[in-house]
Amino acid sequence: MLQFAIVPVTPFQQNCTIFWCDQTQKAAIVDPGGDFDKIKAKIDELNVTVEKVLLTHAHIDHAGATKDVAQHYNVEIEGPHKEDTFWIDLIPMQKERFGFSHAEHFEPTRFLDQGDTVTVGNETLEVYFCPGHTPGHVIFFSRDAKLAQVGDVLFRGSIGRTDFPRGDHAQLISSIRENLFPLGDDVRFIPGHGPMSTFGEERRTNPFVGDAAR
Repeated sequence: MLQFAIVPVTPFQQNCTIFWCDQTQKAAIVDPGGDFDKIKAKIDELNVTVEKVLLTHAHIDHAGATKDVAQHYNVEIEGPHKEDTFWIDLIPMQKERFGFSHAEHFEPTRFLDQGDTVTVGNETLEVYFCPGHTPGHVIFFSRDAKLAQVGDVLFRGSIGRTDFPRGDHAQLISSIRENLFPLGDDVRFIPGHGPMSTFGEERRTNPFVGDAAR
């Protein structure tokens, strides 16, 4: 079964997530935004073997330490969607703007799109293309575990910002309603920031995208 641990990183307290397969002890690091020492300490504590980096999108608080992690563990980078090349190319600008001490440009090994899958050990994660917060945002879903990592698409009681370059509010709402909510009310999700929730809870109570907001 897929297991997970959350490591809040950067001044933005971004939920870097470690997924691992409890049969093989192989792991993926999702959205290593920074504080590589904290991420490595958790990997060492879990005693898992990192086999890849997965990215939901390329904002610096999610992707800033990607190159460091990939080089240290000698692993490939999967994600985000190719439309986020725009943000990957802006890593140096983002670094200066948000005061990050270290972040480097990187090249994904594989861009992801709707309908793709990625593996973590013996576990399979489905990929859903969910633009709006950024043009190339994807999310990862384990159907067996009924668990999703949704980056900055959806939060407990809120939704992702769309005031950054190439953000699109209508597109974000569509991504949530057409790609996330149909996965099931009982699906738990890990957001990019803050506490976990379920899609059912957000359908019932989220003032921005819940059923009452239609």
